[in-house]
Amino acid sequence: MVSKKSRSEVRVKKHMKLRNRFSGTAERPRLAVFRSNNHMYAQIIDDTVGNTLVAASTLEKDVKAALEKTNNVEAAAYLGKVIAEKATAKGITEVVFDRGGFIYQGKVKALADAAREAGLNF
Repeated sequence: MVSKKSRSEVRVKKHMKLRNRFSGTAERPRLAVFRSNNHMYAQIIDDTVGNTLVAASTLEKDVKAALEKTNNVEAAAYLGKVIAEKATAKGITEVVFDRGGFIYQGKVKALADAAREAGLNF
């Protein structure tokens, strides 16, 4: 009998393949996205030293207060705008997009598009 891998195992394996291809530097850090069933998280990371430069999530009070739900496309778009504003305030404009093994559609795409509109280049 053939056993089927869980979606989370498949996602983690895809993410490891993606991470072998690129990493964040000081000049061009990595915008890492993670989504759970209830929330979304975005971090801008410099992998050379292992520092998180900027972080935002739908768990933050000011972000959560502006949203009706924290797990839909509108919430993802708002989070993309917030992370881009925080990044530009710190002087970060160029990033590498790390979709975290998730398919580039829906919430992940909405976050990326909103971050691009708010000033990040990737």
